[in-house]
Formats: sequence, C-alpha cells, structure tokens
Amino acid sequence: MATLIDMKPKHRHPEKRNRPDTPVMRKPDWIRVKAPVSKGYAETREIVKSKGLVTVCEEAGCPNIGECWDKKHATMMIMGETCTRACSFCNVSTGKPNPLDLDEPRRVGLAVAEMGLEHVVITSVDRDDLDDGGAMHFVHTINAIREASPGTTIEILTPDFLRKDGWEQKVIDAKPDVFNHNLETVPRLYLSIRPGARYFHSLRLLEKVKERDPSQFTKSGLMVGLGESKEEVMQVMDDMRSAGIDFLTIGQYLQPTRKHAAVDRYVSPDEFKAYEEIALSKGFLIVSASPLTRSSYHADSDFERLRAARQEQLARAAS
Repeated sequence: MATLIDMKPKHRHPEKRNRPDTPVMRKPDWIRVKAPVSKGYAETREIVKSKGLVTVCEEAGCPNIGECWDKKHATMMIMGETCTRACSFCNVSTGKPNPLDLDEPRRVGLAVAEMGLEHVVITSVDRDDLDDGGAMHFVHTINAIREASPGTTIEILTPDFLRKDGWEQKVIDAKPDVFNHNLETVPRLYLSIRPGARYFHSLRLLEKVKERDPSQFTKSGLMVGLGESKEEVMQVMDDMRSAGIDFLTIGQYLQPTRKHAAVDRYVSPDEFKAYEEIALSKGFLIVSASPLTRSSYHADSDFERLRAARQEQLARAAS
C-alpha cells in the first residue's frame, strides 16, 4: 500500500497510461490546502497502516486528507487498490486486481472501533471481474463494523454493479444508513469521463434503493469544471430528485496528473453557493457544494444534518 503522502501516479492500465498529456491549469487561491502534518493525522495513518487497509483519501489524492485525518475521519476503500475501469478523472490504479482479501471486513471493523468513529464511510474500487461486483464484500464489511462498533452509523459509496443484476439488493438489505453512488458528471460527458459506466443505470441503482427500503438515505455527487453547462447540472439535479435522492454533493474537479482529463475551468465559490440554493429549492434534504467538497467530506456532521432535515420534513408533513 502506498504511504499516505505518496501521491505519485502508479503503474496504470494502458488505456490510462497512454493518454496524451493534457495541460494543467493553475489552481486559484480558494483551492489550495496545507500539507498534512498534525498529530491526529499521524495517529490515523498508523491505525490504517497497522490494519493493512487502503483508503480512498490517499489512493485518490484527496485534498482534504490533512483536515479529515486529523479528526480520524478516514474513508476505507475495500477490495484492494486496483480498479477494473479507467475513468479519465480518477487517480486510482487500474488493471487486474488481486483476489479478495476475505479477512478485510474484520480488520475494517476493528479499525473503526479503534478510531472510535461515530460515522464511517466505506467505498471501493470497481470490481467488474467478480460475479457479484463485490456486493457481498460490502455486506460482510457492514456486518463486521456493526459487530465491532455497534453504535457507528455506516455510509457506503458503491460501484454501479453494472451487469451484476440483482446483487445490489443484497447490499440494500444490509441496511447501511446512507447508500451513496456518484453520478460524477453530466450525461453528455460520460463517454470521455466515465466510459465504463452508464448514466441511467447509475441513476436507476439509487432509485432501486428507495423502492426497496424508503428509510435508507440516498446520496450522490457531481464534479464540476469538466466542461458541463449550468443547464446540464440542473437537469441532473432534476433526474436525481425524480429518483428520490436525498443528499447532493458538488465539488470542483481537480486533475490528478497530465494523463487525466483536463480542468475546463475553476468554478467560483459564489457559483457553488448558487448551485446549493438551486438544489435545495428542488427538494434535496441537504446539499454540500463548495470547491473542496468531496463525497465523504464532513460526512459525520452531514449525516446529523440529514437526519435532522428528515425529522423536520416529517414534522411539516404531519402538521
């Protein structure tokens, strides 16, 4: 596993490695973050390392790693560190993954208990090589966390389980507190940004969660700055609301390396605020929109906001 400050690109699938270099746009001041150096960061690093775990925080080069790990908020990435897809926005390695580590769910549960987490986010690489797309590994991980740390609420950020019909039901039935799957971008850009996925399949996955268990919170996220228009973003918001999605995150796309998709523009904080207001007017329970917003950024406090917003909604409906 790479060390937490090793953000250099690793060996990648030829589809990604052979892409031509794209220009790297200079970041504005509002996107810059400090290097992680705190005691809390070091303690989190040691727990993750000692349990032999992988985190998306390090694998995807998240800009918020210093802030989040200082508070012991680490997003575990299960099923290895090699993805079977080659999305042009993502810094996670692509290629042929190793077999599943069947002891990983237990170690994740122990790490969550040791960190004393009240809320944890579990994500994964895409595992198109597995018959179930990794669905049962998510189930085992959810169960292991509940056994080791019963008071912890669980948020999952899953793959799309494309062509793994029916397996997503096993994950829904494990009853995570939040079921997250990111649409990532607008439909027009899927072929270049997320070529292995299908927009309406991803949307339908989240709709299935609500149909099977209306009590589960659903969540999805978008990156902006890839060349999408404001009108396209608002259409995605409408599609999400039609699927019953409760929580929307919107953040700035940051180009990991010159081999990845280029940043089209940096969206200003004022524009993010406008997106937040528009999304709330469309009926999302809560919205997190800012340049540094990521799916699991402030996930613990956002979950409390989410529960409070639902209670308020129910109270209004009853009055």
